[in-house]
Amino acid sequence: MKRLCVSLVIIFFAINVFAQDKTAQELKSETNREIKKDPKDTVAKTWKIGGLYSLTFNQAALSNWSAGGDKSSLSLATNLNMFAFYKKGKHSWDNTLDLAYGLVSTTSLGTRKADDRIDLLSKYGYEVAKSWYISGLFNFRSQFAKGYAYPTDSTKTVTSDFLAPAYILLSPGVNYKPNDEFSFFISPVTARWVIVSNDSLARQAAFGVDSGKNSRFEFGAFASISYNKKISASAVYTGRLDLFSNYLHNPQNISLYWTNILSVKVTKVLSMMITANMIYDNDIKSVKADGTAGGPKPQIQELFGIGLGIKL
Repeated sequence: MKRLCVSLVIIFFAINVFAQDKTAQELKSETNREIKKDPKDTVAKTWKIGGLYSLTFNQAALSNWSAGGDKSSLSLATNLNMFAFYKKGKHSWDNTLDLAYGLVSTTSLGTRKADDRIDLLSKYGYEVAKSWYISGLFNFRSQFAKGYAYPTDSTKTVTSDFLAPAYILLSPGVNYKPNDEFSFFISPVTARWVIVSNDSLARQAAFGVDSGKNSRFEFGAFASISYNKKISASAVYTGRLDLFSNYLHNPQNISLYWTNILSVKVTKVLSMMITANMIYDNDIKSVKADGTAGGPKPQIQELFGIGLGIKL
């Protein structure tokens, strides 16, 4: 009887040890097992949202400096580029927002504006063939504050203001978009409104409005080419070219709006930005040296800055 009891105890412990060892092996096996996600569980990403904010600041001070120059100078430029792209099935909706403002202040010239831009573009498309979309486009362009021409260092003339001008464009058309980098939109039927809310500029028939009127309606053809390219892990180029012809007045005069931005990420918080823009509109008069209006001329802007850069 005693031997039987001892034998049962030994068998019990052996079974228990074996069970524990088997459990440990199973746990180890489960730990080392590679977990694979079922491809069917993957949900397509419909929204792609992001942007870049940059802030550039420069300051200089001189005292008895033999090489000459202003006693002090200060410049500040800020730029915000945002995008929100939607893609689901045959539906596509692209949105971009470009905001910029810059000031330069020197002892001799005072404070002057170096950059001022508001540009909102929204484009919806329905794919009817590979890379081809029936689309509708909306664009709003203006600026934040008054702009001046400086016939002399001590005099200035108002040339623009908030909503003076402002351009509102509505355009149904066809969009060719073979990839996320390139887009070509064209429309033969486009409505555009030119707004001049500043009454002083409206009385001068600025930006093509009739004298005393605050707006002008235009109807014509429109084309827009957009190109976004990630050149390297730290450099991104964004370009856009808009062309518009007004059927109702001198359709041979093509209005041009061309923007180019090269953004280079130097460090996590430091970035370099080069901007080159060009505008030509036959209804926008230039300002002569004496402050009087001249004929239309290409407007060219180039900006270069290194400063704070935050990727959103």
